[in-house]
Amino acid sequence: MQTSSRPVALVTQAAGYAGPAAVAALLAADFRVLVHDRAFEQAQAWEAFGAEHPGAERLQAEQPAQLAAAAWERAGRVDALISNDHYPALQAATAAVSSAALRQTLEALVVAPFELLQAAIPRLQSQGGGNIVMITSCRTRLPIAGAAIPDAARAAANALVRSLAVELAPHDIAVNAVAPNYYYSEAYYPRATFIDAPHGRAYVETAVPARRLGRPEEMGEVVRFLATTRARFLTGAILDFAGGWPASPARPMRSEDAVG
Repeated sequence: MQTSSRPVALVTQAAGYAGPAAVAALLAADFRVLVHDRAFEQAQAWEAFGAEHPGAERLQAEQPAQLAAAAWERAGRVDALISNDHYPALQAATAAVSSAALRQTLEALVVAPFELLQAAIPRLQSQGGGNIVMITSCRTRLPIAGAAIPDAARAAANALVRSLAVELAPHDIAVNAVAPNYYYSEAYYPRATFIDAPHGRAYVETAVPARRLGRPEEMGEVVRFLATTRARFLTGAILDFAGGWPASPARPMRSEDAVG
């Protein structure tokens, strides 16, 4: 076990979605940042990530509970736990999808973060508190046809935030979420389609009041605030990060308009 006077953060699935932005912002805030992603099992992926985020420390674990144990074993405490959860958003008619697809999505977006937090809670209580930040989605603000599976999973994750906030508030543990939509990430809004391609840019300008995708540095600012705040009276918040969406879009969203 290594202890440090610097605050410690754990970022899951650090290579994708809001992970790189969160890691960069927390390193800039002088956190000791522990990161985990199965992609890092490929040496080139970890080398590239480490070069872009010098100072990040890789953790290896097979299961969420093992990851919590590894984080506390490495650093002695975790002041901010960033559960950065993403999974391909299946867009298909409900009659055409399998229950296995539902189970896989729920496993990634609800069960895995639940198991991680379940293992972390006793440790957070023992150390006297901390901040939990879940990266979810506000996609359910405007449901679209053929999106029952990702909508159900994201709604469940946001419900988990609210319930855990009530349960953990007496222990000085804040539980909040950043809920993006129209946030630039290769997971959901890849550059080639929504930034570089004229038709993708035009769609975003029509659908989003801010007329653009959210930027990683903006996401980093929000995560950093929730990770560093001592105002733990702020708990149970689901912070939409969507540029004012939804606000009477000029045309209805379609199933081919991918959302996280």
